[in-house]
Amino acid sequence: MTAAAMRTGAAAVSSAPPSDSLTHVELTHVEKRIENWIRFGRHAAERILDRCRVLPFRPNRVFAFVRWAANDYGTVISRIDIVQTIAPGEPYQTLPFVWPGGIILLKIEGWPKVERVLRHIDAIEVAGIHRSSRGLAGSLRHVHACLGVGHEPRPYTMERYRAWLKRREIEG
Repeated sequence: MTAAAMRTGAAAVSSAPPSDSLTHVELTHVEKRIENWIRFGRHAAERILDRCRVLPFRPNRVFAFVRWAANDYGTVISRIDIVQTIAPGEPYQTLPFVWPGGIILLKIEGWPKVERVLRHIDAIEVAGIHRSSRGLAGSLRHVHACLGVGHEPRPYTMERYRAWLKRREIEG
């Protein structure tokens, strides 16, 4: 525990990077103050530390990480990141609460935009497409680009998913 943490009585969460080949995500939950959660993605295990959980993800997985925080005056941050995990030695982008980092497929801030992304994810679920499929990367980048300029993204349909599968099959 750091000296500052001991003075404030805060729980210590190690910020040292884990030494395994997994991507670790720290989820903190303090009611009406900090609420971080995984919207989709299959984690390998779970470790509970006081007010937070740490979820490790295997390489080449996709997950949606939602962060929301508030203070006495209202919302401070609302953000969603859709991240593809990496294998050891691969390049990555850093992201708060994610060690070591990953490939950020989508990064949206502001509750109205985050809500639109969540509705897009809901539509993918309704269509029967597995949300953590690597085939969603292009669609998620499309959503990111459209929302960034105020446009409505095209829905990711089963037809588009099948086209991606065929393209992948041809490319080998």
